[in-house]
Amino acid sequence: MSDLSFFGYRRENGRVGIRNHVVILPLDDLSNAACEAVANNIKGTLALPHHYGRLQFGEDLELHFRTLIGAGANPNVAAVVVIGIEPGWTARVVDGIAKTGKPVQGFAIEQHGDIETIANASRTAKDFLHAASELTRGQCPISDLWVSHKCGESDTTSGMGANPTVGNFIDKTDVMGVTNCFGETSEITGAEHLCRERAVNKEIGDKWFATWQAYMDEVIEPHKTSDLSESQPTKGNIEGGLTTIEEKAMGNLQKIGKNARYIDVLAPAETPQKGPGLYFMDTSSAAAECVTLQAAGGFAVHIFPTGQGNIIGNPIEPVIKVTANPRTVRTMGEHVDLDVSGLLRREINLDQAGDALIDMVVRTCNGRLTAAEVLGHREFVMTKLYRSA
Repeated sequence: MSDLSFFGYRRENGRVGIRNHVVILPLDDLSNAACEAVANNIKGTLALPHHYGRLQFGEDLELHFRTLIGAGANPNVAAVVVIGIEPGWTARVVDGIAKTGKPVQGFAIEQHGDIETIANASRTAKDFLHAASELTRGQCPISDLWVSHKCGESDTTSGMGANPTVGNFIDKTDVMGVTNCFGETSEITGAEHLCRERAVNKEIGDKWFATWQAYMDEVIEPHKTSDLSESQPTKGNIEGGLTTIEEKAMGNLQKIGKNARYIDVLAPAETPQKGPGLYFMDTSSAAAECVTLQAAGGFAVHIFPTGQGNIIGNPIEPVIKVTANPRTVRTMGEHVDLDVSGLLRREINLDQAGDALIDMVVRTCNGRLTAAEVLGHREFVMTKLYRSA
């Protein structure tokens, strides 16, 4: 399989995307209405409304900018119109995205108002959309692909089937030069010693453990009531047979396979800098937040194994759903892209399941719409670290 390829859009900075969005990106919550109006005027563009961007400061503000710039810089995006309430912060996002070489222009609402801003931004968006529509796909080696991973609504079938399928995918594609990423910092609690050992060396393992410990010290311990009940594991996890966070963590780690070792630990929404390989990103375990952060890190396609059934999508990064739960296939089949429940019936083996997932990823890269895309799931959720000023 080392000669695998797919058809994608090669961007000015050399990265390869599998979608070709023209994004209308609000800097802040006050600019959502203007962005949605532009997207309504110019059919085929994509507005990304969100709830933050006013009176944030420190690392919270840095993460806000990193996420917005990363979303616009993602290779699945062909061009970006940025709209903000004032020009300074708007220009900061525009300048960050412009480093990729893709078309981007910003508009500030202050001293112009919504109507003038929407009109001017709509004209630019129309021009960007015409140009994007003429871009064509080219054949690209599988090593150009960046894939992120997260599981959701996990149950016993996740640890036994869907997650090991993803692990098989990572083991196989890691040696092909694919860039993979996993996350969910809190959800590895109970298996942190095992995750630490999967680092490429002691330095990176210590870096990972410090990231996990900081979450425990700064978030969990100061703010928990008694424990993580009703959060980790969730009610859905418990209904599916997972009784403790330790059980959930053990199943979660099945996603990174048996052989691959992560080569670096990324901050939320940080872009990998060490070349191809497996990365860990410090993220929330909440599905929409995690995928949004990974998309902002530059990942082009997402694999999402689920047990009880999760409906998450993302506007920028296509989300492929994998399940080994036959009940989920039966009751929520419209959300499932790949059924590997044959693993539990011993109709297929893990290698076959992993190969089927590789095939589904390549088909998605070549243009197949995922279930989440067809059903209109575009969950774009920013992560906020602390209260605003």
